[in-house]
Amino acid sequence: MLQTHKISPEQIEREKLYQDMGLSDQEFELIQKILGRLPNFTETGIFSVMWSEHCSYKTSKPLLKKFPTKAPHVLQGPGEGAGIIDIGDNQAVVFKIESHNHPSAVEPYQGAATGVGGIIRDVFSMGARPIALMNSLRFGNLTTDRVKYLFSEVVNGIAGYGNCVGVPTVGGEVQFDDSYEDNPLVNAMCIGLINHDEIQKGIAAGIGNTVLYAGAPTGRDGIHGATFASDDLAEDSDKDRPAVQVGDPFMEKLLIEACLEVIHSDALVGMQDMGAAGLTSSASEMASKAGTGMEMNLDLVPQREQNMNAYELMLSESQERMLMVVKKGREQEIIDVFEKYGLQAVAVGHVVEEKVFRITQHGEVQAEIPVDALAEEAPVYHMPSAEAHYYKEFQAMETEVPTVENHAEMLKQLLQQPTIASKEWVYDQYDSMVQTNTVVTPGSDAAVVRIKGVDKALAITTDCNSRYIYLDPEAGGKIAVAEAARNIVCSGARPLGLTDGLNFGNPTNPEVFWQMEKSVEGMSKACSELGTPVISGNVSLYNQSKGKAIFPTPIVGMVGLHESLAHITPSFFQVAGDLIYVIGEAKEEFGGSELQNVLEGTYSGKAPAIDLQVEARRQMKLLEAIQQGMVESAHDLAEGGLAVALAESVFNVLGLGIDVELDGDLTVQLFSETQSRFLVSVKPENKERFESVMIDAVQIGVVTADEQMVVHSNGHQIIRENVENLRELWKGAIPCLLK
Repeated sequence: MLQTHKISPEQIEREKLYQDMGLSDQEFELIQKILGRLPNFTETGIFSVMWSEHCSYKTSKPLLKKFPTKAPHVLQGPGEGAGIIDIGDNQAVVFKIESHNHPSAVEPYQGAATGVGGIIRDVFSMGARPIALMNSLRFGNLTTDRVKYLFSEVVNGIAGYGNCVGVPTVGGEVQFDDSYEDNPLVNAMCIGLINHDEIQKGIAAGIGNTVLYAGAPTGRDGIHGATFASDDLAEDSDKDRPAVQVGDPFMEKLLIEACLEVIHSDALVGMQDMGAAGLTSSASEMASKAGTGMEMNLDLVPQREQNMNAYELMLSESQERMLMVVKKGREQEIIDVFEKYGLQAVAVGHVVEEKVFRITQHGEVQAEIPVDALAEEAPVYHMPSAEAHYYKEFQAMETEVPTVENHAEMLKQLLQQPTIASKEWVYDQYDSMVQTNTVVTPGSDAAVVRIKGVDKALAITTDCNSRYIYLDPEAGGKIAVAEAARNIVCSGARPLGLTDGLNFGNPTNPEVFWQMEKSVEGMSKACSELGTPVISGNVSLYNQSKGKAIFPTPIVGMVGLHESLAHITPSFFQVAGDLIYVIGEAKEEFGGSELQNVLEGTYSGKAPAIDLQVEARRQMKLLEAIQQGMVESAHDLAEGGLAVALAESVFNVLGLGIDVELDGDLTVQLFSETQSRFLVSVKPENKERFESVMIDAVQIGVVTADEQMVVHSNGHQIIRENVENLRELWKGAIPCLLK
């Protein structure tokens, strides 16, 4: 136990103890100005977590302002636990993505599990029922024991928590690259459903109202988790183990039910989960949003361990805890609901008029801080930005078509690349069918979950090709948003909006900040052009170790609406005899491609170009064709290009093959990663109608019934492979690497 009461404010200043908590000299001076005195140890800790990047967004705020966040269908944009979008019939969809990168690098099982638990709480704290989980993961190459361990344990942790809590994990994505060797990325997304009249906000309104603490007791796990997430990953990361929280999915399940029952009581004023920075952030943010203050008595806080001091109680990030503000005199109604579920709910404080955050313990004031100083007045930094040293060199490179001697052998090699290979080993561990609403399961372009009682469904995807963003952050940022929207459209849904998980290296490095700035600009342009406002998100910086940053990885989590279940479209071919079309032509674009990775083991040159107007037009036209019932399947062309998309399209329905004819340079036709392209199958009787709507579509072949993948060019047979053999290579690659 920390003997914090023995450390005087003068000692904190003299020995610069605040630096160990992540505060700079200037920030410590600013705290003294705000308080008019030196802070004590607990106050210093409270400021350090609330002013950490993880809680205050102090270096990313200027960039986040660039995102378009408003639209007629946006009911709640950034700033609450999660964002909310109207889907008609008095219903709305609630969603958000959050990272748990550093904890997962140190303690992968619990790091990933508590990432899932935390994002679920963000969604039900808004009053929504969680209906689906997604994730987006990044690891080093599966060649070392440590990476294999991190990968296995993270997947295990996601499955362990999600399966027990009873929310289906319906999809996600996993990519592998050297840049994530020491610093994996674990981004968890949760989607919930709500009625408009049940939306809750995290506010502490009404002077004299009671502050209730509900859920698990507070322990010493996760202390300084927010600060730990706002610093480079240490080489001796074992010392950071205590900063990782421990989760209990069974308690979370009870907490979901209790909170969703409590929202029907008009005794409830506001509710927020205790996420990063625990009691500190939930209490101070709720008060700040309401323009009030809060007094809290820590002697009343349920505690899992003995003799916890104010510093530990305020900074613990123990899981499965909620903070509520309840009308004075009506506390028992709320307490009774929690008790019904076997959960503790206790009054720990009250709302005060004075805009102050006052903490007492053992009859003494342990902290007294102006509430806006924590939530609103954190310093904001406009970081220096400098173009990455490699960028001009890459832009100046001539576009070359790589030499591929044997296209069939290259296809086999690509299908076994972990980023392209089947992720069945991962999603087989997830329960994707609990709640019985999952219509399209993991392994498709987008997952689809139907909405009970109405003829509607939601499409969900997570996307980001960080190689493109590394080569050209602005173009790559546009592509990340466009690819997510392509996946949603391929499933037959209209994109509604997105949540982002911005994962970058150290923002004090001007080149890293430049990557952030440019990718946010690219994403913003794509959001505006494609009509997908940003409604929530998370920033995770300092993702680097040994001085080497990860590839810039701004994950896009997107949700779309199927206006009828009849519009739900598979991403693979359905029956023999259907015609195969490609929408959009291939260009000589191999920078950041899987082909470049296989041939050179590194990435260079220009990222693929993207014309957002062409992208928007093709998406709109394809969606129109799908909604008119002309399309049997639709799949976007991504990593590995057309060759990989063709192969993937015959892996799901047994007995199918393809016969296609391609013109021009075969390496370009098969493996280029040109953007805004789709692979579509259409019934012969819909040929003319389809071609009149999709003017960019070219028929390249037919679906066959002979289980052969055949590609012709200029009268020559270039590829003839047995589909079953290709499927085995694709399915077996990841299990084989893990053995």
